[in-house]
Amino acid sequence: MQLKSGSLFLFILIPVFAFGNVASVTVSGIVKESATKAPLGYVNVVLKTEKDSVFVTGTVTNEEGRFVIPTISPGNYVLEISFIGYKTKKQSLYVGSLTDYLDVATIELEEATETLNAVVITGEQEGVSAKMDKKTFAVADNISQSGGSVLQAMQNLPGVTIQDGKVQLRGSDRVAVLMDGKQTALTGFGNQSGLDNIPASAIEKIEIINNPSAKYDANGNAGIINIVYKKNKQEGFSGKVGMALGVGALWIKKENLPAIRPQYQGTPKINPSLALNYRKNNINLFFQGDYLYTHTLNKNEFVERIYEDGTIINQQTKRNRDTSLPTVKAGVDWSIDDYNTLTVSGFFSSEKILDRGDEPFFNQDYTTRYRLWQFLEDELKTTVMATAAYQHKFKEAGRLLNIGFNYTFHREDEKYFFTNIVPAYTGYDAFKLISDESVADLTLDYIRPLRYGRIESGLKFRRRTIPTNMLFIPGINSPLDTTAGGWAIYKETIPAVYGNYVFENKKYEAEIGLRVEYVGLQYDVNPEHSTYKSDGYNYTQPFPNIRLAYKINPQNKLSAFFNRRVDRPNEVDIRIFPKYDDAEIIKVGNPALRPQFTNLYEVGYKTGWKSGSFYSAVYHKASEGTITRVASTVPGSNLIYAIFQNAKRSYNTGVELVFSQEVSTCLSLNLNVNAYHNQIDDFSVENKYPEPHTFTAAKQEINSWNAKLNGLFRLKNAFEAQVTAIYLAPDIIPQGKIGTRFSLDVGIKKSIQKGKGELFMNATDLLNTMVIKREIQGAGFKYISNDYYETQIIRLGYSLKF
Repeated sequence: MQLKSGSLFLFILIPVFAFGNVASVTVSGIVKESATKAPLGYVNVVLKTEKDSVFVTGTVTNEEGRFVIPTISPGNYVLEISFIGYKTKKQSLYVGSLTDYLDVATIELEEATETLNAVVITGEQEGVSAKMDKKTFAVADNISQSGGSVLQAMQNLPGVTIQDGKVQLRGSDRVAVLMDGKQTALTGFGNQSGLDNIPASAIEKIEIINNPSAKYDANGNAGIINIVYKKNKQEGFSGKVGMALGVGALWIKKENLPAIRPQYQGTPKINPSLALNYRKNNINLFFQGDYLYTHTLNKNEFVERIYEDGTIINQQTKRNRDTSLPTVKAGVDWSIDDYNTLTVSGFFSSEKILDRGDEPFFNQDYTTRYRLWQFLEDELKTTVMATAAYQHKFKEAGRLLNIGFNYTFHREDEKYFFTNIVPAYTGYDAFKLISDESVADLTLDYIRPLRYGRIESGLKFRRRTIPTNMLFIPGINSPLDTTAGGWAIYKETIPAVYGNYVFENKKYEAEIGLRVEYVGLQYDVNPEHSTYKSDGYNYTQPFPNIRLAYKINPQNKLSAFFNRRVDRPNEVDIRIFPKYDDAEIIKVGNPALRPQFTNLYEVGYKTGWKSGSFYSAVYHKASEGTITRVASTVPGSNLIYAIFQNAKRSYNTGVELVFSQEVSTCLSLNLNVNAYHNQIDDFSVENKYPEPHTFTAAKQEINSWNAKLNGLFRLKNAFEAQVTAIYLAPDIIPQGKIGTRFSLDVGIKKSIQKGKGELFMNATDLLNTMVIKREIQGAGFKYISNDYYETQIIRLGYSLKF
């Protein structure tokens, strides 16, 4: 299906929703004399359609006999090679959409009076991916989320849900997040982090990869999110300047419990941005700068805890957050010559977070306040990244060697100050945490086009260290566990090699790959720690991927996938220090945590017609050693300790549907439905903190689903409007379930100043209906929570290209 203007429905509210396949293909080859094997220069190479021999394009070989034909759409063709004194040679050529380059290798001409030709081929980008493994959307077209963060911008993407500040793909938050194809400390080397603090204004597009090939890291069983930063490629000086202003929490969802500080309301949001680019001859300079300043009602959770002995405790956790975040990315592309390119870039961000929290604890009928826990969190997160990327282009078009080095430093400087108010006294406590993360990645990737596909191979080496130090400063009658502080050092070494083969002809496609990784992890704990000791693990494991496809006809395709993935515990998952932002539900890591391995099976089908498309997938994931957080108590205490553990097996089986239709020239609709069955088998584990105790859980399972309906309205006078409705059915979470959620987002934009300027206005969760409801069942207790955190935001913005 061609991407015509009438097919914009494919990009409706996803904002530009496309599945990742190439837009064009380049065909290359070499022409030689049959008898002497000598290269033939200046040979005519013509590409014609197979059906009716209509001329498409042509070229001539260079002095070395090589030819290149770019920008060829997928289809069936004939190469006609002719040269004076030689017989004209014709050969069929199929151009698919899975690879950017095809190499027809050597074409030999026999002496005579006829001539030969050579050809270059490109592939069309269909609305639904040829591989059906990747979805892409352009952030600029996401009208209802303009001016927000990357996390907010992804809310409208089919197959994506947001829960607890993290992206979920098909019900799982085990997602690996990349920036320009690389893992960084800013977004997390293990599980995802930081997406809510990356301005969407800095981003060109976001790619969602459900079935990654072997060239990607094996981490992340739910898939990969690749965030692609903006970079202009036009000649000369160009740029873009923008400003977005917003206000959130327009009205109070639920009033505070008595005698605590007010919750934030009418919270300001400010996001100026500037992008500059200068390209001349063989040099390209680029700069992207953003500043994000927000006030947010980050948490407003009301919890009722019920214990077997009849005790009932009601509490509220209210957290007002101030955030300021400048980010800068700059670099240079240097085209050394026609075959060699070097890119050097740097990235810097400094995120300042101030949290002011109140946590009152009452009896069942709120007549007695047991305690008021107030805190100030002062945190500074600094990230510095340096990247060097070298690319060598061989004489054969599309044959590439890429060498990259990426170094990331990330400092977490966190200070907490607590006021513990009880009837008998007032205590003042504090702690300080310093964590310095250093990561060095060296990569080598090789790509070789073939006549019917390509081969890819490469290697990667990573060294990662995170020394951490926790200092507890107790007051009188302190509730802090001062014996659980001190130092710890996380050390990780990962070498990996991979190979991947892609094949495509008129009827069949195949992609078969294998990645082999060695992981050596050591977590050293100071010997004075009250509970945990040094621990670690290592393994060498294969991670295969297989994709097979059958093309029923040009509009219909069936695909089958198999993927093996791993989720390695991140450093914060095994961190030994208790966290006290909730005074009586305390989170602690677990150094004995081990990786979770997942096998994914999927069958997909896609079809398209002139004004729409339909995509469907049936999938099944089976995980061993499922990583989950376990909430438990110890005898004689009502404190709840939430500790990461490896459960046994878990399963996720479901179906995903994406339907797109251009109803008229003024209206496009996109409907995404994801229905699935989640199951966690029964398991028993020993929690060692604060003292050894056993936790046993029965099997959990639930049928759940979610749906997104997006509508894009093209109005008069260059106005466009977008409406997004999101519904999330109840789902299971560790030891419990999460309730129904619903939101409605709207946006409108207008192109001005002859297309160089743009105005937008949008509203997220317009009706202020998004509330997170949870029920947790533990041994001897249960708790019910409702989080009325800030979700309603109104934004107004302007941008200008120059």
